[in-house]
Amino acid sequence: MADGVARRPLVVIAAGGTGGHMFPAQAFAEEMRSRGWSVALITDSRGRAYAQTFPADWIEEVSAATFSLKAPHRLPGALMKLRAGTLAARKRFTTSKPDLVAGFGGYPSYPSLAAAVDFKTPIIIHEQNSVLGRVNRLFASSASFVACGFERLDRLPESVRLRKRVVGNPVRAPIRAVRDLPYPELGDDGDINLLVTGGSQGARLFGEVVPLAIAGLPDSLRRRVIVVQQVRDEQISAVQETYRQAGVRCEVSSFFRDMHERLARAHLVIARAGASTVTELAIVGRPSILVPLAIAMDDHQTANAEGMLEGAAADILTEAKFTPASLQSILAERLSNAGVLQARARAALSMGRLNAARDLADLAEQAVGMAGKDYA
Repeated sequence: MADGVARRPLVVIAAGGTGGHMFPAQAFAEEMRSRGWSVALITDSRGRAYAQTFPADWIEEVSAATFSLKAPHRLPGALMKLRAGTLAARKRFTTSKPDLVAGFGGYPSYPSLAAAVDFKTPIIIHEQNSVLGRVNRLFASSASFVACGFERLDRLPESVRLRKRVVGNPVRAPIRAVRDLPYPELGDDGDINLLVTGGSQGARLFGEVVPLAIAGLPDSLRRRVIVVQQVRDEQISAVQETYRQAGVRCEVSSFFRDMHERLARAHLVIARAGASTVTELAIVGRPSILVPLAIAMDDHQTANAEGMLEGAAADILTEAKFTPASLQSILAERLSNAGVLQARARAALSMGRLNAARDLADLAEQAVGMAGKDYA
């Protein structure tokens, strides 16, 4: 306290690497700021690219690197980067003295979580996927709570199961707002809006398979389809030409900044099964065809997708079975039955956890209280 003014409590958010880590972290940051907390972000260079609108009082960029025992020659360099990042986080903690560190997974969260252990600062962890990631696994035993996006959480150590809390994945406000909009009207002869998204980097496989599958649909169905598809820059011309020759209306781009508006108009979504994507589909209530990334660590995207499959909200196609013929078959069945799409939309909506950011913030404040800190 200085001059009679109470110091606002500080939460350091440790996240980075991909939008899948950064977007939930940003929603949590917004909630914590609304409660009067100071917020800081410690991330790596990749995470910094997603942080243009991150509501942080300060942002520290530290060294971090992913490593795998399958590539032992890269291990020394990765460990050196993590050590340098941890030293930088420790230096920052010496002056900032955070009240809490919230880790959102990925190797960029390692330096802050390691520094928090050294300083005996309370920790909470949030796991977006249905499989606990490697860094979160390392620090789970040090965390007051292990919050998670889905009921299923594989690889959770038995010793911390009582500290697991299912809160859902925080989503950005524009996505939450779509939940209040009705599923787009869909008649027997009207337009069908199909959204195809391959994650933050796009999916080359989608650019190769989806246009051919749609081009093979019966003419009576194909002429009704309007496709909005994310593809890699180098694929844009070829994908547009395939749709042009098939007489399919389309909008093709490598990135859409107004994804909430695209989701609001979509009748069906074809997507990867990253945690953020699956969560957003449930929040807004959209049926989907999910194609888990085959090389995802611990096959966590398949685990993410299985809940939607079991809830009758999605179909799953593995990469091995994701061919023009198999996708065409599913699309022909789904797009020709408005009632089924509407039922799947309702099923997805029933699975959405709208208050994830609020519930995670409650856990954060509870963790600080358990540590004997007064943040009120």
